[in-house]
Amino acid sequence: MLPLIKREIVEKNSWLDEQEFLNTIAITQSIPGALAVNTAIYIGYNIRGYKGAISSLLGVILPSFLIILTIVSFLFRWQDHHVVERVFQGIRPGVVGLIIAAVYKIGKPLLAKNKVAIPIFILALGLALLGVHPIILILSFGLIGVLVYRKGES
Repeated sequence: MLPLIKREIVEKNSWLDEQEFLNTIAITQSIPGALAVNTAIYIGYNIRGYKGAISSLLGVILPSFLIILTIVSFLFRWQDHHVVERVFQGIRPGVVGLIIAAVYKIGKPLLAKNKVAIPIFILALGLALLGVHPIILILSFGLIGVLVYRKGES
């Protein structure tokens, strides 16, 4: 969802620039809930107030909800069928690929423009893989950002 939101918000309509979009991701990542939903609500509110927030919320949730509702209605009847099981075996790695592609598309501009971002990224990735809680990482790297960027390093 985030690459789609980015394409519409940054590239197609120019409602936000690349840096504003990345800042929005950082802010909405720290709020409980689905990242794409939080991001859409935040951007919708900034552009059109409460009506924009509600429209963005519905635009992000409704299509997925209707698709899942349709799939579930058929899945209960066919969930034990060997073809359905094979379909899901193919979908799982495909979803991982989509997630990696989204991270790459969103992270590439940030890492390319900022020499400090790469070591922060590597450290955050390593700590996350070691199981450090995301809240601790967000707060810690926010503090690191304050300290590093206050000195003018970038």
